[in-house]
Amino acid sequence: MSEHFNVLEMARQQLSIASKYLDLDEGLHQVLARPKRQLSVNFPVVMDNGEVIVFEGFRVQHNTSRGPTKGGIRYHPDVDVDETTALAMWMTWKCAVVNIPYGGAKGSVKVDRKQLSRRELEKLTRRFATEINIVIGERGDIPAPDIGTDGQVMAWIMDTISMQAGHTTPGVVTGKPVDLGGSEGRVEATGRGVVVAAEEAAKQIGMNLNGARTVVQGFGNVGSVAARIMADQGAKVIGVSDARGAIYNPNGLPIEELYHKYSGRDGGIQEYKDCEIVSNEQLLELDCDVLLPCAISAQLVKENADKIKAKLIVEGANGPTTPDADQILNDRGVFLVPDILANAGGVIVSYFEWVQDLQNFFWEEDEVNTKLARIMRSAYSAVAQARERHKTDMRTAAMIIGVHRVAEATIKRGIFP
Repeated sequence: MSEHFNVLEMARQQLSIASKYLDLDEGLHQVLARPKRQLSVNFPVVMDNGEVIVFEGFRVQHNTSRGPTKGGIRYHPDVDVDETTALAMWMTWKCAVVNIPYGGAKGSVKVDRKQLSRRELEKLTRRFATEINIVIGERGDIPAPDIGTDGQVMAWIMDTISMQAGHTTPGVVTGKPVDLGGSEGRVEATGRGVVVAAEEAAKQIGMNLNGARTVVQGFGNVGSVAARIMADQGAKVIGVSDARGAIYNPNGLPIEELYHKYSGRDGGIQEYKDCEIVSNEQLLELDCDVLLPCAISAQLVKENADKIKAKLIVEGANGPTTPDADQILNDRGVFLVPDILANAGGVIVSYFEWVQDLQNFFWEEDEVNTKLARIMRSAYSAVAQARERHKTDMRTAAMIIGVHRVAEATIKRGIFP
């Protein structure tokens, strides 16, 4: 569904809607609608068979008014500079909504990671890190994992930048392995934050999550963690999907078993037998109480928005709902918690990791999780209040808060020179 959708146009539409509520000056609107810096690189890698392949990559920094830029690096065959720019914009608003001192950035390499050997993946990563070294740094722009990257990739980037600096720079990336300066709780942070957002939303609309029929699109880092925590807390997860397909059981699925026995295998979760195989489109339209889209952008679109049966949608992915679908869902009374609030747990704990690295002082996992939940609940409360004040939906309310904070920082700093 997302193949031909322009996510950058979508991000700019969301900004325009929020700007009208804030009565933004047109010049300031233009500043916020454009990225500060876009770096495009083309770099060769010698593959295991001796063949040289040139890969294309990007690093986009959207805004630095509130601090250094922060954002993941994505390895995926369909990335481009527009998508990377949109993701950087959303990261700016996300950091502002949860009130941490970062601007937004995003990186990407056009590659199918599954086609690379471990050695090829390491060589590609180290070369890409070297190419973008001119714009990243622990006080300037701090990458993190995203689709197709993980703690090992971050470790290679950190080591590459450290070798070039002549000393170890653990704060140059987050999402690292714990024994290399990573934070306890970072791997689970985004999924955990999605569940906190779901809990707050359920309270707001009078829903009991205990026994709530839940569908999770995406069984990667975010979706699998969210599904496991939801199940642990009594929700009935009836449908999940991974990159290979989706499964459904109205009586509930064994999430721990799916995660430990089937996730990551060649056949994926569809190898589990006690279920019905469904398409991705059917998964989204299942009769459920809670829908957690935790895969990729533009999954809830104009064509399927009127078929969504969930009463509550909490966006674990970035940009899973298009503006047209937003309007339809809102008109139908579906309560939606937007990505820039719902999936902010990852960047919150990335911020914690960065702070710990700069201080060389590390926290226990309970402390990380407690601080994460406190920030998520505080941010959720602020967005809910803005929704009431402006008589609007949660996405627009979150955008109003995020854009206002970035605009205020820009105005107070002034336009150089």
